[in-house]
Amino acid sequence: MILTDTHTHLYLDHFDSDRKQVIQNAIDKGIEYMLIPNIDSKSIEGMLSICDEYPENCFPMMGLHPTDVKEDYQKELEIVDQWLTKRKFIAIGEIGIDLYWDKTFVKEQDISLRHQIELAKKYQLPIVLHSRESMKEIFDVLDDVQTPDLKGVFHCFSGTANDAKKAIDMGYYLGIGGVITFKNSNLKKILREIDLKHILLETDAPFLTPTPFRGKRNESAYIYYIAEKIAEIKGIGIDEVAEITTQNAKNLFKF
Repeated sequence: MILTDTHTHLYLDHFDSDRKQVIQNAIDKGIEYMLIPNIDSKSIEGMLSICDEYPENCFPMMGLHPTDVKEDYQKELEIVDQWLTKRKFIAIGEIGIDLYWDKTFVKEQDISLRHQIELAKKYQLPIVLHSRESMKEIFDVLDDVQTPDLKGVFHCFSGTANDAKKAIDMGYYLGIGGVITFKNSNLKKILREIDLKHILLETDAPFLTPTPFRGKRNESAYIYYIAEKIAEIKGIGIDEVAEITTQNAKNLFKF
């Protein structure tokens, strides 16, 4: 059984004391692939260091996270542009719009998202969309810029059933993480109606830790418990969940 964590921030300081062990824990649990989204210019070095050390397991993305779009966003975007000419990345991410933490730079977030989508088209890469309390705003952008070749995933999908249908109809996957294991999650009902061919598994480690470890630091090894819950919801074996979702990840990210 091979599982894939399509979204894990292994470079964050939450893992400074045991990063190698965390990665080995995941590999030992059958999580063979860990895909790592960028945040801003400060996270690039740590991200690439991990991917260079584990080239068969860890794969980098390049992008500017919406909550890190500040006064200097144009400079940050220039750094993204430069890195895309230097080496191979599997996606443009993590990009999007976030209306939960701070609405000060909403206009700049929109500009940054559109710029990075154009980069995705230029380099023929998928996009990894952060859409916290901004599903409408994300769809407004996609309605303007969507082309048949633009693909991606709604990271940490938290929309409605109608949002899920629209995203899938546009050619996007839904990223499902630890929230699916929460007792009162509305995702369970939505997921029952969605074919697994549209689903990617992700932890968003060190955040959004699934049950039974909720409240503790998340890590990529816990993808197993997300897959286990999806298998229970779907009434199938975890091996089937692993096979389909890993193939989905390979189809999208080409690693």
